[in-house]
Amino acid sequence: MVSKIVFGRGSFSQLGEILEPKRLNRNAPFIYFVDDVFKGNAWLTSRIPLAYDDKIIYVSADEEPKTTQIDQLVEQIILDYKERPSGIIGIGGGCIMDVAKAVAIMLNNDGESKDYQGWDLVKNPAVYHVGVPTISGTGAEVSRTTILTGPERKLGINSDFTPFDQVILDPELTKDVPKDQWFYTGMDCYVHCIESLNGTYLNAFSKTYGEKAFELCKEIFLEDNLSEEESQDKLMMASWHGGMSIAYSQVGVAHAMSYGLGYLLGVKHGIGNCIVFDHLEEYYPEGVKLFKQMKEKHDIQLPQGICANLTDKEFDIMINVALSLEPLWENAIGKNWKKKITPEVLKALYQKM
Repeated sequence: MVSKIVFGRGSFSQLGEILEPKRLNRNAPFIYFVDDVFKGNAWLTSRIPLAYDDKIIYVSADEEPKTTQIDQLVEQIILDYKERPSGIIGIGGGCIMDVAKAVAIMLNNDGESKDYQGWDLVKNPAVYHVGVPTISGTGAEVSRTTILTGPERKLGINSDFTPFDQVILDPELTKDVPKDQWFYTGMDCYVHCIESLNGTYLNAFSKTYGEKAFELCKEIFLEDNLSEEESQDKLMMASWHGGMSIAYSQVGVAHAMSYGLGYLLGVKHGIGNCIVFDHLEEYYPEGVKLFKQMKEKHDIQLPQGICANLTDKEFDIMINVALSLEPLWENAIGKNWKKKITPEVLKALYQKM
């Protein structure tokens, strides 16, 4: 679990005092990975506490993190500095959180990041790393995975060394998120709840977190009695609880299929989940019904026909990526999932998208 958490509006200003005791020496920098939407945004960047050789690296979230990108960033840091960094700080959405987590792991582990895609393959603890989410919903700030698109598949580095050592939850940082993005990322949290609460891996620990996050999502996306600030605060906590629920269970059908869309077509995770979930009545009837109500209430138009012109070979690529995520299917369907989830079943679903 994340061992230290600060929550509260304006708490981002405490970053300097949180980091200072962790500085190893003046040659061991703090490296900040910051979402490039904040380039030139003095309200945020002027509060990043730079000293000595500390550095900000702006990262685009237009594409989701790739293993090659992580390897390049790690190599750049090793070449640029005489000593390992004192810490890695990720400031941004799920993509930036994942970049920070992956770089922190790979600085202390040999080889290429693609070699660590999977479950419990990391041998050495990561460099000290801190997460500061600026959008709510992904749960990346609390999860034990960092999702990367590799040469062969889209899969996380799932390990006990992946979670952040410190997270700063400042709802104020989410104030400028565009409406569509707010919805898609918020729905990532909602889908986490549905997949966790309806899964075979469910236990009392994950259930408690999942139920709370589900309750918050309904309040935020279906009711009209919250101020904008209350909504920001509550969505940040829903994201945390949804992520905690998954950390102790697993996701399901929507995530498995959305990884296929992400790998082949580059569809971003939040919107990919929405596109898939819209067609999953058979697996999550109540969850999909509520999702459609939320979509209508916020006047969200999902992209249509994204799989319309794909070849059989391209469908097969997506299907193979989805089917390779065995724990997700076992959670969603049960131990005998292979009897029910065939390439034909998945192809028919992808064709609806």
